[in-house]
Amino acid sequence: MRWLSEAEWDLETARILHREKRFNASTFYAHQSAEKAVKALLYHVNEALQSCSVRVLLERYFTKTSSRDSGIEAELLTCARELDRHYIPSRYPNALPAGTPHEAYDEETSRRAIECALRILEYVKGVIGYGGLK
Repeated sequence: MRWLSEAEWDLETARILHREKRFNASTFYAHQSAEKAVKALLYHVNEALQSCSVRVLLERYFTKTSSRDSGIEAELLTCARELDRHYIPSRYPNALPAGTPHEAYDEETSRRAIECALRILEYVKGVIGYGGLK
């Protein structure tokens, strides 16, 4: 449950950064939220995987579990791919062809990342039966 609590905290941090127009940092924290949520999901099924890729973590969960819904799985993996794209470039200038991350990121990119993180977090909370921060 600590992983989910931290995932919620990171999502709220992403929203604060978005509101303050720190779009590159917002996308990074959205990624962190989803990563921690999926790690909570893996711990829930007695699995641990040391990866920062939300896609890899989700694929491991879907491979390990037998109750699969291909529509939800596809939607969540699409979100995971979106978030993974921002793990490095949202923070490091040398990951971009020119300029800096804070120049390269915009409101729409940040909004999509937050929506993806929220979708993954809500799915995980539903599977685990988590009610939120106390």
